[in-house]
Amino acid sequence: MNKTATTAIAPDQHLKGVLLVGASSVLWSLGGLIVRSLDSADPWTTIFWRSVFATGFLLLFLLVRDGRNALRLFRDMGLPGLILGLCFTAASVGFVTALSFASVAQTLVIMSSAPLIAAVLGRIVLRERIAPAGYVAIAGVMVGITVMMSSDLGEERSLAGGLIALGVALSLATSLIVIRHSPHIRMTPATCTGAALAMVISFPLATPLAVSGHDFALLAFFGAGQLGVGLILLVTGARLIPAAQSALLGMLEPILGPAWVWIVLGEKPLTATLIGGGIVVASVFANTIALARRRSTAARTARATE
Repeated sequence: MNKTATTAIAPDQHLKGVLLVGASSVLWSLGGLIVRSLDSADPWTTIFWRSVFATGFLLLFLLVRDGRNALRLFRDMGLPGLILGLCFTAASVGFVTALSFASVAQTLVIMSSAPLIAAVLGRIVLRERIAPAGYVAIAGVMVGITVMMSSDLGEERSLAGGLIALGVALSLATSLIVIRHSPHIRMTPATCTGAALAMVISFPLATPLAVSGHDFALLAFFGAGQLGVGLILLVTGARLIPAAQSALLGMLEPILGPAWVWIVLGEKPLTATLIGGGIVVASVFANTIALARRRSTAARTARATE
């Protein structure tokens, strides 16, 4: 009977992974606060400068880390990498646009449904099985989003923002399917490609020279810090902890994001948003826990039969 050797992650490395992924979620949760804190930059200008700084930062990071091999990473992505980049482009453009119409809470909570939308897409595209708990969670997300958007039926702008946020969730879910189908794709060059595409798309509609010094500093942090550093922290930390734990730490974003704008700017979510958002977050959280337990049970069973 052969046994497969496995390398356990040292406790200090596990802690490092938790801190890195947690820090990335905290950084990403600041997106709504940054957009709300801008003085006058319009959505397209915001998207343009965020994309400029994100592209420059990620490209510099790849050149420092990989040297001459950096360009090869882009070439080796192939069509799946390009599709992944397009998903990030759509998510980046949609995120800022959604915040122009909807509240931060509504936007981030709807976006957090991406893993469950990915489960549905995975069932359709990759023939992946959805456990009974997954169907319950999907139903919970549908109910929660319906409750959140029910308060916007008489407000076209807010309703449009919710629909755009749902489009962002669909883009993120599609990116998860692409990664499952082509796990060899490197996240950093794909995200850099997506940021570069967003920069090109937004430039004709932006007014880059019309931003104040205050807005320029915030946009620099939005691109290089919130997106760029956040991605690097996630990619580095996710290698050190189980995927389910990364997903749980990712739930900090839809929880902290609305809290920042509530505390700092007084943007209090509507009651329907709090109720519906609670249902969505609880559904995604419960499904992640159930998935982690199933994988843990499967791993123990596999070790017992070795």
